[in-house]
Amino acid sequence: MRVSDLFIYPLKSARGIALPSTDIDTYGLPGDRRAMVTDLDGHFITQRELPALARIGVRPEAGAFRLLMQGKPEIAVPPPHPDRRLDVVVWKSAVSAAVADDESNTKLSEWLGRDVKLVFFDGQAQRTASAEWAGEGSPVTFADGYQILVTTTGSLKALNADLAANAEGSVGMERFRPNIVVDTDEAWAEDRWAAIEIADIRFDLVKPCSRCIMTTQDQSTGSRDVPNPMPAMGRIRMSGDRRVPGPLFGWNMTPRGNGRVTIGDEVKIIEARPEGWPLKVRVRG
Repeated sequence: MRVSDLFIYPLKSARGIALPSTDIDTYGLPGDRRAMVTDLDGHFITQRELPALARIGVRPEAGAFRLLMQGKPEIAVPPPHPDRRLDVVVWKSAVSAAVADDESNTKLSEWLGRDVKLVFFDGQAQRTASAEWAGEGSPVTFADGYQILVTTTGSLKALNADLAANAEGSVGMERFRPNIVVDTDEAWAEDRWAAIEIADIRFDLVKPCSRCIMTTQDQSTGSRDVPNPMPAMGRIRMSGDRRVPGPLFGWNMTPRGNGRVTIGDEVKIIEARPEGWPLKVRVRG
């Protein structure tokens, strides 16, 4: 097995950037989900409630964080002043984040048709993943919960086979917004991986990823008038463990070391989960 794709999403819920290689640190992939859109009270906003975020591209640079949207002049966001802060909320986590300048926030609000703020996970921001799943003191940025999401080509192929069998089209891997994609022949093999090693770095697969409405949206336009993977996941990937309810695709991973990962790197299973993950048995009528 080898790494087939690498992605970061500098602005949470906006477009991703494909990478040929990347460093790995305790936060995951550097530059991943280091910026986020919030409402004026600091509550995070994603494509779930604002699909137009899928239309925003990002080009991080040393002197500016550039936002791009077709038909709009780009927004060059200067580095935020570290004293300009807002307490923001990501699910159940409260984070002290740096806030972008007023001009950038005004322009972004015009793009999105509502009042928003752009915030950054800077050197003063602190957040940790769930100790129950990732262990104590595991740092994370603005991701939904964990540092890295891994998916496999074998599982996407199986999902698309079910969609095709029911005349429901097909979907690409971008719908699931992974960081690391592993090329596999076997579908759902990742359910039985407790830990893998890539480029001498250990990654613990700590929790399966339950999926939401974002998987039903085109990741370049935000449109929901596209093939929908939810019915297939409902048929073949419904969690049987109430701790992680709903349809599952991909696994959340926590890195246990630093290093550099490159497309083509070998992926080794170094610890198995023989029991896999329980799934609901579908009763056919």
